[in-house]
Amino acid sequence: MKKTTKWRYKNTTLLILSLVALIFLADTAVAHALIKQIGSYGYLGAAITGIFFVSTFTVAPASVVLFHLAQEFNPILIALYAGAGAAIGDLLIFRFLKDRVFEELAPLFRKFGNSYVSSVFKTPYFAWLLPVLGAIIIASPFPDEIGIGLMGLSKIKFWQFMLLAFVLNAVGIFIVVSLASAL
Repeated sequence: MKKTTKWRYKNTTLLILSLVALIFLADTAVAHALIKQIGSYGYLGAAITGIFFVSTFTVAPASVVLFHLAQEFNPILIALYAGAGAAIGDLLIFRFLKDRVFEELAPLFRKFGNSYVSSVFKTPYFAWLLPVLGAIIIASPFPDEIGIGLMGLSKIKFWQFMLLAFVLNAVGIFIVVSLASAL
């Protein structure tokens, strides 16, 4: 009987490869045309564009689409619909990172983490600091992936993450669309 070996870091490798592919594809004319086409669907387009708003590589074209949508539609509704889409995008990233990538990398952290790093992770301050830092990053123009990663390392509950992701993204998007309304 043939023994098969399991690919140990499959999800981590796939994440890295998909990020590399996204880097090369995100700034193409096809990607920009696709995002602009999605934006032509009004509030539904805002929700779909919100999914793209959370990624490092698609935040710029998604912001442009939301900016233009806010000039034609109610900025508050654009922010709410796009915030819901962004929460869905964050959820996809959160689930993938927490359930697959962090699970694969945990043995490496245990093996190579020194006692100082391990002791920091076990402090009570660390339990509340990760979600707070993650929330600040999600609300800021920094890539959501970093904030989601920090929240994924914490013990945040699913419903708490979804509520935070929606509110923080809706507020961030509202700031973008408010600028469009002001012009």
